[in-house]
Amino acid sequence: MSTPNNPIPDFRPTLGFVGAGRVARALASAAANAGYEVTVIASRRLDAAQRVADAIPGCRALAIDRPEAMGAVFGHADLVFLTVPDDAIASCVSHLAPHAGQALVHCSGASEVALLAPAARHGARIGGFHPLFLFAGLDDDATRLSGSAITIEAEGPLDDALHALASAIGCRALSIPAGERMRYHAGANYAASFLLCLLEEATQLWHAVGMPEDAARDAMWPLVMGTLNAARERGLSGALAGPVSRGDAGIVTRHTEALATMGGNHATLYSLLTLRAISLARRRPGADGPALDAIARAIAPYLPPTAATSAPHGSSE
Repeated sequence: MSTPNNPIPDFRPTLGFVGAGRVARALASAAANAGYEVTVIASRRLDAAQRVADAIPGCRALAIDRPEAMGAVFGHADLVFLTVPDDAIASCVSHLAPHAGQALVHCSGASEVALLAPAARHGARIGGFHPLFLFAGLDDDATRLSGSAITIEAEGPLDDALHALASAIGCRALSIPAGERMRYHAGANYAASFLLCLLEEATQLWHAVGMPEDAARDAMWPLVMGTLNAARERGLSGALAGPVSRGDAGIVTRHTEALATMGGNHATLYSLLTLRAISLARRRPGADGPALDAIARAIAPYLPPTAATSAPHGSSE
């Protein structure tokens, strides 16, 4: 373990976790499997910490059911990860007592690293380490994590240490500048939870025409997986299919008319997503501009007053 006033060591630092949920369980196991020494799992509930620690040789569980108990965490690890809910980060930091040269890192995608400033005033290095991965709480989460991206925000030796850890557990490192976590995290929601919301919308529409919900969900998986595979191979604009990709304003008009009869916001949601589809279609070689303009006019009556009449340009694939 590093001693006070020493920098984060060039060799692999010892790791600790505050929080014993799904993220801690997977990251701690993945790090241990990669040869890192995971020395402590701390939680308000000793039994929760013990369950995670028991799966890692040489790891101890620590109860932090009292604020003063949290100060002991940095007595066991060079680099401590906060894997607690966002609302608990600031409170945890106020009770931790790192030494100069140690490091405190949170695993939140939404919270700014600046929340860890009290630790920096002790001389600790601070950073963010957010896996772009759905932690399902399954036994193989640590294995399935390999191949994911991890967004890192740190400086100097800590940045190097976090990149090394990401590489060791088989992940690809991404970086974002300070102050941009809200837009970054919102984007992650589109690739995760909002994708589920779109599939639920498809299920509702199919159910409305008499298809049993179970049959609808079973039917969508080949379509979903085929789309994702095509997007991976050909890019987002290259994988685009359907009436927008064909410039078929007539079908889009009939879609929106049919959805409008259902009430609610079905036609509005469809039209807002069609704006994004138009943007993708415009980036394809030989895009039919006039046909796409016609589609934009067809959906205009169903858009909120503040919505743009054309989709944004310039997003990356």
